[in-house]
Amino acid sequence: MYFPGIGTVVNTAAIAAGGLLGLLCGKKIKEEIKNSLISVLGLATIFVGVSGALSCMLKTGENGALTTYGSMMLIVCLVAGTLLGELMHIESGLERFGAFLKKKVHAERDAGFTAAFVNASLVVCVGAMAIVGSIQDGLLHDPNTLYAKAFLDFLIILIMASTQGIGCMFSFLPVALLQGGVTALSALLEPVLSGGTVLTDLSLVGSVMICAVGVNLVFGKKFRVANMLPAVVLTVVWSLISARFQ
Repeated sequence: MYFPGIGTVVNTAAIAAGGLLGLLCGKKIKEEIKNSLISVLGLATIFVGVSGALSCMLKTGENGALTTYGSMMLIVCLVAGTLLGELMHIESGLERFGAFLKKKVHAERDAGFTAAFVNASLVVCVGAMAIVGSIQDGLLHDPNTLYAKAFLDFLIILIMASTQGIGCMFSFLPVALLQGGVTALSALLEPVLSGGTVLTDLSLVGSVMICAVGVNLVFGKKFRVANMLPAVVLTVVWSLISARFQ
């Protein structure tokens, strides 16, 4: 039986289930093994981001030669978006929300709760799959993309929760808000996102941000990735303006 938003419901349930299972598994894993798993997860996340970005940037030109796409768009949108995010203090707001959740679930002794929540939220929210799948769910009544994302998120959050703790499980909240909101507004967003190179550009910028999350997992916090989020909006604007002049 289908109802609008079922893809997001399944996705959030999968994240919560993965988090719970990860917590159960994490109790049986030694600390040094957890540290190794976090590093490996970060390394895998880096390569997922790099491969996603390269698949968007590398194109086959004339005579089969490789050409690059979107370099200027990527630089401008990331730099300008990060500047806006820093001025808006987005990451600080997300961390405050994480601290609020930490208090509400009585996890004050978990020093890594907020960082785990922020990292996990960015991993499962950033990327074109969340946007495209939510639009398909709302407009075409096709939740299959979000079902696939639910399976991937289940595995990711299972591993993250087993190493970083309960904060990862609560990443289902921003997923519910983001994907549910896009599904609800899909009729308005579809004309904007269906034309030109918008989805390709979103995937490129989102993949680079996923790579930055991986770097943070491996090397400690190097990027305030949440402050890079305005780059997503600027990417859509850039793509729409570029399409008008082509």
